[in-house]
Amino acid sequence: MKNFLLMSAAFLSMSVPAFAAEDSIPGEFSTNIGFVSEYSWRGLSQSNEGPAVQGGIDWTHDSGFYAGVWGSNVNFNDGDEAHVETDIYAGYSGEVNGFTYDIGALYYAYPGADSDLDYNFFEGALAVGYDFDVAAVSASVNYSPDFFADSGDATYVAGYVDVPLPFMPFDTKVSGSVGHQWIDENDTYGVDDYTDWGIGLSSNIEGFDIGVKYIDTSLDETEDCADGCAERVIVSLTKALP
Repeated sequence: MKNFLLMSAAFLSMSVPAFAAEDSIPGEFSTNIGFVSEYSWRGLSQSNEGPAVQGGIDWTHDSGFYAGVWGSNVNFNDGDEAHVETDIYAGYSGEVNGFTYDIGALYYAYPGADSDLDYNFFEGALAVGYDFDVAAVSASVNYSPDFFADSGDATYVAGYVDVPLPFMPFDTKVSGSVGHQWIDENDTYGVDDYTDWGIGLSSNIEGFDIGVKYIDTSLDETEDCADGCAERVIVSLTKALP
């Protein structure tokens, strides 16, 4: 609870303008804060099935380049080695004939965790998408040459669909996703290669994004993982800050 409150205080401070010299820097800055009933990443719990506070700072440029940093409290039930995840990312996005694309790189860091655990890792990412008006679809692939906990190379492929509901108030949409994670050294990572999927409903109400999502994986919680891989429902509340 102490770490959860500390993370909350840190991200709430983002509501105070942090860039006194922002006007002299090209591009635009934005911040966001969010609270989730559980931090799930690719279908696996990162917060020991407990709540998390999350937030980030993003910079975007008209040319298509972007960069940012995002963080969340975590709990891997590892003897309190890791409390915080910090993601640093950058990339380039654009559009060609209605198709969007995004090429980026991400570095996942877990400050405070023992370096011998080798939690920190890097991923390259590529995503493409198209908006058909009645639905927007996208697909992505992420590759890491040295995945979490020194578990070898890993690849994650996923597909997404967002369907707006014009007959519903508050800019409401239904979203679905399915992905598959390949890991070179499954024993080191702790689970076999697996598939995850989810479906959710979200609305924007007075600037707040409120969502509820059902997620599940192909892993059996009693046989394939200790916990945090079975079907569950996650509630989220996020807000973009000035």
